[in-house]
Order: sequence, then C-alpha cells, then structure tokens
Amino acid sequence: MIIWINGAFGAGKTQTAFELHRRIENSFVYDPENLGFFISKNIPSSIKNKEDFQDYEVWRELNFSLIKYIEGKYDGVLIIPMTVVNPIYFNEIVGSLRSHGMIVKHYALMASKATLLKRLKSRGDGANSWGAKQIDRCLEGLSNEVFQSHINTENMSIDDVVERIALMSGIKLKPDDMGKFEKKINRIKTQLKHIRFFSWRL
Repeated sequence: MIIWINGAFGAGKTQTAFELHRRIENSFVYDPENLGFFISKNIPSSIKNKEDFQDYEVWRELNFSLIKYIEGKYDGVLIIPMTVVNPIYFNEIVGSLRSHGMIVKHYALMASKATLLKRLKSRGDGANSWGAKQIDRCLEGLSNEVFQSHINTENMSIDDVVERIALMSGIKLKPDDMGKFEKKINRIKTQLKHIRFFSWRL
C-alpha cells in the first residue's frame, strides 16, 4: 500500500509522514523532492527553463517509475509526503500507479490560509517565504475533487491526523509509547532534518 500525503506548505505533511512511519510496522518514507534536486544539479543550464521541477516531464516519469519499482519489491507501507496540486501531474503519477494495480491512499491535509501561515512562521518561514507565497495556489488546486480524500486539520494535532489516516486506510498502528517531551524532541529533529536552505525551484 502507498499512503500519499498531500497539502499546502505548512500543512504538516512531513511530520505526519514520519509519525506514521514510527507507528506503522514495516514502513518507508519516500521523498519525491529528491529527484527534483537531482535534476536541478544534473541538466545543462541552457535547458533549465522551468521555475518548478514538477513542470519537467522527466521528474514525473522518474518518480512514477521509482515508486512503482519500490512498491513492487518492498513488503511494507510506502509513505509519500509531497505537494502536488496540478491534476494532470497528479494523474501522471498517482493515476498511473493506480492503473498498474497499486493501492494508493491519498490524503490532502487542509487548513485555512491563516493557520498555514502560523504553522510556517513557527518553523521559521515568514509571510514572504516561497512556501507562504504558494498557499493560495495550493488551496485552490487541492479543492479539486481529484484530490480526495480531504482531511481538515484546522483543530487537529499531528497525532490526531495520524490516527485518522490509519483509520481511513485500514492500518493498525503500533502503540504510542513515546512520551510528550521525547516526541517533541523527535519532531524538532525531523523538522531540522528537512529544512531546505535553498528554493526548490530550478
């Protein structure tokens, strides 16, 4: 099974993904962004003509192929936190995986713009950051019914979201035996590990 966690920047995709990973036996977190960074470093500057690496067809093709390969070989749950708000791009990856017989449970984590800005600020991203500037585009795109199922995270903690996704996916979680302080430290480490010190645009 593949669990795809979508949402605007600040929605909590990464924290949700790694909390699911911690509580799901035999699971792996796959990050499609890494292929974008690889592409940005490995194509000639003369053909770097896209602002967003998702606009490169090869990014979508490579992610589909690699996810399909991993899912076919890996005996576990594949967790993918990735913002995709273009229905065509979504269909090229998620739709294609489903058409090849793979189970993809997709969840779009939703929240108001004010809440998303507050969450971004809490992790050091101001109102003028790249992620903050994408909120309107993301919320508009994710409102499309192709991006079901939507989860309104407005008044939900990461733990609440994890429990909801597990329930909707029919997955049994391991007992949550981590204390509040330890969990907080763990999430800070996850946040620091995934800070991008450069734009994801090419």
